[in-house]
Amino acid sequence: MKKVILLIDCVGEFDRRLMRGMSRYSKENGGWLFYRIPPSYNPSHDDGGKAIAQWAKKWNADAIVGRWNYPDTKEIEKLNIPIVLQNVRSRSDKFSNLTGDYLGTGKIAADFFYHRRYANFAYFGVKDIIWSEERRQGFEQEARKLGCDVRSLTVEPQNEHNETIIGEWIKSLPKPVAVFCCDDSHALTISETCKVVGVSIPDELALLGVDNDELMCEISDPPISSILLDVENGGYMVAKQLDDYINKKKEGAFNVTITPGTIVQRASTQRHNVSDPYIAKLIRYIDDNFTQDITTTQILSQIPFSRRCVELKFRREMNGITIYKYLTMCRIDYFAQLLTSTDLPQNEIAAMAGISDYSNFSRIFKKIKGVSPMEYRRQNKLNIKK
Repeated sequence: MKKVILLIDCVGEFDRRLMRGMSRYSKENGGWLFYRIPPSYNPSHDDGGKAIAQWAKKWNADAIVGRWNYPDTKEIEKLNIPIVLQNVRSRSDKFSNLTGDYLGTGKIAADFFYHRRYANFAYFGVKDIIWSEERRQGFEQEARKLGCDVRSLTVEPQNEHNETIIGEWIKSLPKPVAVFCCDDSHALTISETCKVVGVSIPDELALLGVDNDELMCEISDPPISSILLDVENGGYMVAKQLDDYINKKKEGAFNVTITPGTIVQRASTQRHNVSDPYIAKLIRYIDDNFTQDITTTQILSQIPFSRRCVELKFRREMNGITIYKYLTMCRIDYFAQLLTSTDLPQNEIAAMAGISDYSNFSRIFKKIKGVSPMEYRRQNKLNIKK
């Protein structure tokens, strides 16, 4: 029986998915016993984590996974057991890390907004938290590379709900603006503040978070779009790696890097920054129906203009992208999302994405993504480094 202490709160969807992944590995590979001590736990005085370390000794724990909220780690260094820490202020150089491709997540957000024709970008996050800072860096770097303006606001963690500061910042942003937040909780803060200051989502402000925490996203009005992370497989791979280290098959620290998947779109981004209302109507129709077997002819029938006129208008508004290419891109993005977030067979995923000719679609996917669907699925699963 392997005994693992979890320093996890289970308040957010990230923590719950992480635990589901570890539990799945445990059920598949024999007996594991988990003891959860939330990182919010504190004894009557700040003892530097001594009480947790003492419990680990008393319980004869085989490993620790989670967040360490104390300034030094000397108490758990003495335990001489595998320890995996979730990155908060920085990555650990003493223990294994549960980390993420935070820069890549920011890049995905910038590319998403750019393809929706936004030129004004903004970022909202917290200071001195590594996943927030690196998501900001990735977002700003990619946006500026694309020639877009970026205005960022990062606040102290204890001031993250300061309505006055955030409200004044939102009002100062050039509209329409695309706002990327460090996670869904902070995206919800932006959504709530927009109501207070009278800024409309998505007409004036498009909003995107991270984690796809369904409660956080759906409680907002309108619901918030979010970048999906492969966290459950992250928990599974943490447990798999720990199994090897506990059994002395491996030594030293390792990193499990959770990669971003695709974007789960909700109403907070249901707008393209286009000036022509007829083209906006076509885009909404495609966004709502691309999983069906719709054709270009059906799309064109939604507005009262000739085919040639509509195609010219569409390309002009969408930086040269044709109606057929936009429809294909919607299907490819959804197909890619399902590839990395499910274990379903590729032909089933294709049908769910509105694709009838899978063999031809596979060639188009490779041309756009640079790799085959099988290779894309493999590359976007977890990256584990020793």
